[in-house]
Amino acid sequence: MSDSLNSSASRHPGRPKGAPRFPEGPQADPAGSHFERRIRSFQPRRSRVTAGQADALKRLWPKWGFDIDGGRVIDLGELFGNDNPVVLEIGFGMGEATAQMAAADPGTNILAVDVHTPGQGNLLNLADRGGLTNIRVGNGDAIILLREMLAPDALDGLRVFFPDPWPKKRHHKRRLIQPEFVSLAATRLRPGAILHCATDWEPYAEQMLEVLTAHPDFVNTQADGGFAPRPEFRPLTRFEGQGLDKGHVVNDLLFRRVPHTTSAQPPADA
Repeated sequence: MSDSLNSSASRHPGRPKGAPRFPEGPQADPAGSHFERRIRSFQPRRSRVTAGQADALKRLWPKWGFDIDGGRVIDLGELFGNDNPVVLEIGFGMGEATAQMAAADPGTNILAVDVHTPGQGNLLNLADRGGLTNIRVGNGDAIILLREMLAPDALDGLRVFFPDPWPKKRHHKRRLIQPEFVSLAATRLRPGAILHCATDWEPYAEQMLEVLTAHPDFVNTQADGGFAPRPEFRPLTRFEGQGLDKGHVVNDLLFRRVPHTTSAQPPADA
């Protein structure tokens, strides 16, 4: 046996080459080829999973995690074990802000979605250490979750904090906050629910404001029609603090879902 094979075996004792590290944990592409190919707003990143994150994934994924495979409509009351309001958070990074918000508001359930395995493990670890039972972690494409796995009016809020700004003009089509996404989100948000976005990329903030202002299913909570001050419930993250130190401007947008006027259906091309 070569030295490289010996080294591989010592790093992963008892696991055959090519076998998943977390067989009962988050899968690499849970929806597979069951749905149409389209431009995605996210790009999975490969990075090291720490021992603590790995332990959390092994222990807690079967209890608090699920793959977004598009194969069923989720009963949120069953998922969380209660009928408390549910807020969807798309893209939570390493989960520090999510855990802080969950701790500050235990009466609200947070359905946190991301594709970054270290972040998933870190959030599970934070939830476990903090005794936070109001967090569930979804792995995969939030579009499939919204369109295939959530019932109409299932959500009491939607948070999109610091999504990838895709700054190059040719990549703008990859940005998440587009009219088609907002229309889809509207079908899953109850009247009165808040769609809350935040970004430190000013051109993207302007696009968000334009898209949301033009959408008939939402109204700006700000009387002047502009950006909102950072709400106290949204923690100032380390990433955001570093940006502010560099002179970045962070903009929050809070738009309220208006009462239904017609029977909304999710757009077919979202």
